[in-house]
Amino acid sequence: MTPDEWLRQYALLALRIDKLVTGSATGTVVIYSGPPPWRDQVAGEEPTAARQLVEDAEALLDTSPFPAERARYLAAQVRAMRAVARRLAGEQLPLSAHASECLGVPVRMLPTEVFDEAHDLLDRALPQGTGSLLERLQSWQASYALPPAQVDQLPALVDRAVAETRRRTDEIVALPEGEVTKCELATGVNFRAAGAYEGDLRSTIHINADLPFNLADLLYVVAHEGHPGHIAESMLKELRLVDELGFADQQVRFMLSPSFVISEGLGLHAQDIAFPSGQAQTWLTENVLAERGIAPDGSDFAAIHRAQNILFGAWGNAALLADEGRPDAEISAYLTRWALISDADAGAVLTLLRAGGMSCYVWGYFHGWRLLDRWLAAPDRDARVRRVLTEQLLPADLEVPA
Repeated sequence: MTPDEWLRQYALLALRIDKLVTGSATGTVVIYSGPPPWRDQVAGEEPTAARQLVEDAEALLDTSPFPAERARYLAAQVRAMRAVARRLAGEQLPLSAHASECLGVPVRMLPTEVFDEAHDLLDRALPQGTGSLLERLQSWQASYALPPAQVDQLPALVDRAVAETRRRTDEIVALPEGEVTKCELATGVNFRAAGAYEGDLRSTIHINADLPFNLADLLYVVAHEGHPGHIAESMLKELRLVDELGFADQQVRFMLSPSFVISEGLGLHAQDIAFPSGQAQTWLTENVLAERGIAPDGSDFAAIHRAQNILFGAWGNAALLADEGRPDAEISAYLTRWALISDADAGAVLTLLRAGGMSCYVWGYFHGWRLLDRWLAAPDRDARVRRVLTEQLLPADLEVPA
């Protein structure tokens, strides 16, 4: 196959897999901004049998017409598609093996010592109190919660945070002039926040208005979804990889794949990239909290967020327990004990983790955070951030020897 035909078949494979999962608990697995005729072709077809999609993926793996490094990146994405197609065809690997094949990282049950360390970090970072660690975390969250009656003020707060995160990101990597990122409130959705680059330098950060919003998390959320997180990555890669280099595959983003491990790792590190050494807390105190009469309480926002990033690993462990068929009560107790999720919320989290692709995708948060935590701890950190924002990298490219 010619490169153009290979990329067309690559896009059709992703879209056909997405068509099979659309309407299921998984939802969608493709973010598509490629040629409309390819999308329209799949929309007008009868669904393709999953076994045929496995064969189509194997054909792509056997016929790559690209140079070695580009072929290596594309093959990793195709192997992820093949893994999803195999599961759709009825092959049932344990979740750990399936997630490892999709994400390109070794997925296994993490030892609870990992979470003990996160709990110790939280214990030092939260205001002192007499309750349990979960109770103290909930109390801290409540003290910074935007009152429900003021939720209409959230878009303006997000706009201010976008301006600052974008300014700081521009000091690391040049951003295009004329970019616009707006905030929209959403209801009836199953996410906390979501950033979407829509093309032509236009983006939207969607915030779930049904959930309490913690003002101490404002920059953590906005940097993750916006700059230097998902929106910045999507925009800069489209401008460089698609517009300059003609990498059409960048417009066909298969979500249960190695590239999204790096994307979620970038998102979880985004606040610290833009606001190193606790600068986020200083900015929030001066620009948001003080004007609302929220006084400093001795907590360490950056340390709290770091601990919460680590605890995504407990979510992944819970997904593995669910895959083993453990009782809901046992898994909910695990989430409360180790992920510090309240009994009231544990059921909803478990339902999310049982939602098809999410049981696999959740591992991207912990492993993406872990990879970038080590890889970005280098004197050339800004240069490495620029690479993550503008190059097609795989998790293996970020491995640092222990």
